[in-house]
Amino acid sequence: MVATLFANAVKKAIGQDLSVMELLSVAEQIKSVGERQLVAELYRVWISHNAENPLLFAVYFNYAVSLSANADLAGARDAYIEAVRINPDFFPAHINLGSVYEGLGVVDQAVNQWLGVVNKLPGVTPDTISHKGNALKQLGRVLEQINDVSAENALARCLEINKDQSDVIQHLINIWQKQCRSPVIVPYSGIGKADLLRYISPLSVAAYTDDPMFHLAVSHQYNKRDVGLEPGFHAVGHWAPPALPESEPKRLRIGYVSSDLRQHAIGFLTAGMFELHDRAKVEVFAYYCGPAIADDITARIKGSIDHWVDISAMTDKVAARQIIDDGIDILVDVNGYTKFARTKLFSLKPAPVIVNWLGFPGSMGSAYHNYIIADDYIIPESSEIYYAEKVKRLPCYQANDRKRLVSDRKFSRQDMGLPEDAVIYSCFNGTHKITNFTYQRWIEILSRVPNSVLWLLKGNGEANERLRQIAVRQGIAGERIIYAEMVRNQDHLARYPLADLFLDTSPYGAHTTASDALWMGVPVITLPGRSFASRVCGSLVRSAGIEDLICATPEAYVARAVELGLDKAKREAYRARLAGGRDTAVLFDTALMVRSLENLYQEMWAEYCAGQLPEPTLTNLGIYHDIAITEDHEARELLTVENYQERYQMNLAYRNSVSPIGYDGRLWTKEVADRLAGG
Repeated sequence: MVATLFANAVKKAIGQDLSVMELLSVAEQIKSVGERQLVAELYRVWISHNAENPLLFAVYFNYAVSLSANADLAGARDAYIEAVRINPDFFPAHINLGSVYEGLGVVDQAVNQWLGVVNKLPGVTPDTISHKGNALKQLGRVLEQINDVSAENALARCLEINKDQSDVIQHLINIWQKQCRSPVIVPYSGIGKADLLRYISPLSVAAYTDDPMFHLAVSHQYNKRDVGLEPGFHAVGHWAPPALPESEPKRLRIGYVSSDLRQHAIGFLTAGMFELHDRAKVEVFAYYCGPAIADDITARIKGSIDHWVDISAMTDKVAARQIIDDGIDILVDVNGYTKFARTKLFSLKPAPVIVNWLGFPGSMGSAYHNYIIADDYIIPESSEIYYAEKVKRLPCYQANDRKRLVSDRKFSRQDMGLPEDAVIYSCFNGTHKITNFTYQRWIEILSRVPNSVLWLLKGNGEANERLRQIAVRQGIAGERIIYAEMVRNQDHLARYPLADLFLDTSPYGAHTTASDALWMGVPVITLPGRSFASRVCGSLVRSAGIEDLICATPEAYVARAVELGLDKAKREAYRARLAGGRDTAVLFDTALMVRSLENLYQEMWAEYCAGQLPEPTLTNLGIYHDIAITEDHEARELLTVENYQERYQMNLAYRNSVSPIGYDGRLWTKEVADRLAGG
């Protein structure tokens, strides 16, 4: 059918008998069945035989869109350029051309395209306003990624055009966090603080406050508002009725969906895991949805798994059909709410069991993620109420690779601009994790250990200067704040031992950066809270065998950092413990982690076969969200609040007195309601 439709359309196109409207209709029909290559070919044939058509520029535009969908960015660039040449005032082509330049890594050309749209648009009409807003949004997003200070201005102008843009607000909040502002969120451009906070992203809220119920509620709201559902929800996955488990566990087909199986934190962590999977127990599929980058990590993973499928150019429905056709039993979401994620793909339920693991530090708050993998430290049993998924636990949540490449270069402190005789406190977390509460603790540590410096990963210029000036205003010399340049990962690892101690951030702690420090023998001091992101580092420190560096209070955190800063012998004892235990520590026992992971997969499959697949519970999350956005999270650190749950329960009781609320099994139960009502 598709072949006949395509052949007839080509014949008419060659004879100049296929109108543009007919062309678009046929192309849409062919695209709907996943034949994107045929779509591009049809446009190419039509263009080559209809060069005088007055709508040629629009067809070039659609041709470019189809080439982009087929991951042919160079071809798409040329087609957009031709559309612009024919009709210089066709602004959608300029905007999309900028996106293609971004994809090709030519960021300056992308910025030029979007600036051109912003500066050249004629009078005020609904179309020009829309195009200008779109160009400003793209401009701000890309400038944000390269830490350009003008990103905020572009996004602010975009917000002036339309204040109801959740994605723009999310990017602005992320910029403010990376700038280390305090407070981070204040009324802006006529939008109140609560309304800004209403649109905070799941990743940003993890760095904003140690409020795991708020984190869950934000994920749920984001999932409903920004991810949504593909049309035809439930229409893709059709599963046989659950069957009794076989006498011998079946060889499960495990699919990992990730954009980060490359030189990325996730790629560095998981490369060793893929090599150790037991092929008698699992058949491993990797569904890659990231940028077209070929590097040594990608090559290593490709060489160690059974099937590599690039779904980057596939629609969600086409990718879902691929996963179904591959017969995947358990599909693992290794992105969560991170860049290049394909969350909507999971809403199509292309596998019987869907798992959230490693890519995102918290609950997905979706209706279709059945399990979340953690460990007993990150999610103790008492904290399961903060997760929509059923919790499964490894000995240590994080995968690690014992074959990580470390440069053989021998860096000196002088090479890194560090004083030879000082105590070097380090933290290589991103600046968005450095809250005012955390930084004030670091300032106190520096003030109590005079011969010490703080070695941070270089952020944008505004953040670097702000942190330095905060220190100066509190009596700490500016030169005691030292910034590390970005370098190759193997060089980055090699310079870690120049530090004496690694100081964790809160509430979003170190994850890969902590395991890097521990692997390289640098002790890590951490202050865990209640949330997933705040407890990962504690899990890693415990699993590395130095759990006594997990601090229960901010005061204990400062005291321990000061104590070790003043006592070189104690610091060296911790380094010796790390070095001596590296070959036996649970954190770096990749074989144990893989065996445990495969056992969890068998447990999940047995539950599915027994008809016990867990369904996410999402009751009242909108109400929890409304309560949380009224809290002043920057006035008081929730990590230090002892009556955390009671604060929510009092709010729930008040709302229930106005309009009854159904029980949810979290913080609002019949027992709680009766107690607060005096019953």
